[in-house]
Amino acid sequence: MSQTVPVPLGLPMKRDAGPFDPPRDITRLREARPVSPLLFPDGHEGWLVTGYEAVRRLMADNRFSSRQDIGVLHVPYETPGMPAMTEPSPQVPGLFIAMDPPDHTRLRRKLTGAFTVKRMKMLEEHISDIVERQLDEMARLAPPVDLVKEFALPVPSLVICEMLGVPYEDRDSFQANSATFMEKDVALDEKMAAYTGLTSYLAELVTSKRATPGEDILSDLARDDDLSIEELTGIAFLLLLAGHETTANMLALGTFALLEHPEQLAELRADPDLMPDAVEELMRYLSVADIFYRYATEDIELGGETIGKGSTVVISLLAANRDPERFDNPDTLDVHRKARGHTGFGHGVHQCLGQQLARIEMRAGFGGLLRRFPTLRLAVPAGEVKLRTDMNIYGVHALPVTWTETER
Repeated sequence: MSQTVPVPLGLPMKRDAGPFDPPRDITRLREARPVSPLLFPDGHEGWLVTGYEAVRRLMADNRFSSRQDIGVLHVPYETPGMPAMTEPSPQVPGLFIAMDPPDHTRLRRKLTGAFTVKRMKMLEEHISDIVERQLDEMARLAPPVDLVKEFALPVPSLVICEMLGVPYEDRDSFQANSATFMEKDVALDEKMAAYTGLTSYLAELVTSKRATPGEDILSDLARDDDLSIEELTGIAFLLLLAGHETTANMLALGTFALLEHPEQLAELRADPDLMPDAVEELMRYLSVADIFYRYATEDIELGGETIGKGSTVVISLLAANRDPERFDNPDTLDVHRKARGHTGFGHGVHQCLGQQLARIEMRAGFGGLLRRFPTLRLAVPAGEVKLRTDMNIYGVHALPVTWTETER
């Protein structure tokens, strides 16, 4: 299986195999071996993990740390204005995605009750109502429209704002700051200004909820005296960002993928009961939250390689989800596939907390869109759709769509 493939300088990011497929260089590396050397732009010699089994093992192994304050975590691409990392980064209070147990466990445990399967099922009807209202709004418009602006972004934003108790009328500000913060190529000072703007807003919000709590997740957390305002702010930042960015991009990119696979779209329209499997398959096939990092706290054997202590390890969930060792015909979108076991929601202690919410939003979103707009189609050639290759969460910047006017 192992073969010689040149060690890339920096993480390959160009979507040269198509809008839905991993970069060709990533695929070549996985085909050669599941764990590959990676030369970082700052000269660090780290690793890229692309094989399904190796990714699962790594993400379940706490010797691979998510913390950024115990060693230098190198970045596999260049950010304008960012100097080479020479020191560990300070830990951000409340940002439990960048923590290990027991700190991670302490904070995540405070949220598990809000995101249980039972609690999410109670929200299912309300989420469907939000989807239908947004589709009503879209149907009033004369096509073509941007599906991102009119549907894919508003639906999860409305849902997470209601759940957290974030005023939806503030969406323009937090969506703009989130987008700037998530952009890879934006200058460091601009990125930090967006981060400061968003966290300052959230700090004021959680402070007000501690003084006068309401009936929402942030208020429930604010009632807990064990959490500082700084921790509440970090938690709110993580939940708000993850709660609207990932699902919005899955709804938009997933619609694009279905429109580009008309035979799969036709089968899904003919049998709506396929929707749960189709959502899992789209998560596997697209994996919009693709790249994650870990820091090796000791020498560790993985995928036939020795990962040296202090190494930065880059994980590609998309590459793992396209591994033929795990999935038959992995580069084929198949709405009949039983794709459970994919890594689209991560794996291990950091597996996505809101995955049941995301599933409900996607089932309702795709289902409603296909039912209400049976002639939905791209309004521009597929090659003109602008891809989010410049963002940490993949997707499309805009998706111009049209439909037969009689559907309005």
